Amino acid sequence: MQADFWHQRWASDQIGFHQQQTNPYLERFWPPLSVEQGAGVLVPLCGKSLDLGWLAKQGYSVKGIELSEKAIADFFSEHQLQPAIRQQGAFKVYSAGPVELWCGDFFALTAADVADCQALYDRAALIALPPAMRQQYVQHLGEILSGSCKGLLITLDYEQSEVEGPPFSVPDEEVQRLFAPGWQLETLQTCDVLGESWKFVQRGGSRLDERVYRLARR
Repeated sequence: MQADFWHQRWASDQIGFHQQQTNPYLERFWPPLSVEQGAGVLVPLCGKSLDLGWLAKQGYSVKGIELSEKAIADFFSEHQLQPAIRQQGAFKVYSAGPVELWCGDFFALTAADVADCQALYDRAALIALPPAMRQQYVQHLGEILSGSCKGLLITLDYEQSEVEGPPFSVPDEEVQRLFAPGWQLETLQTCDVLGESWKFVQRGGSRLDERVYRLARR
């Protein structure tokens, strides 16, 4: 996907991927990970997700990466926060309290940039990328995150031929192929959510599963 695609989606408020509440899988499955209080949590392609605020309230230092500056500005505005702004390498960084949102290209992140991140939360990154970029994304995660990193991954699985992404279908077979070389994976839950997604049905989808994985670096 080109950067212009996402800038246009945010500019025209075509953000159906944005959830109006904290993700229930995050609330249920994050605590059992036992991520140390105060640890840094990397949230790639974070948008203005309410999950960022939830993680911060649990006592974590949250580092979101987002291409759209509008999404970042909206997050702080909607939470009535006045962020400090600085330049950090290729990124424009907005920060307030335990939340830092880095505006720029995820693939420009270095290991030094995320040295404080002991955990990963991916609800919207992997499924936002087309196949070739998904391979690059997982490879880059492996290059920049420490060997003790753990976290959650949430994916969608549907018939890609029926509905055009994004968000894209990333079936379990692909997740295993992408992550298994460098990560231990455990499937925590698979849910049929077609009945909750009438817009998806209107677009022609006949099946829609959400799948939640626990991740840990090998």
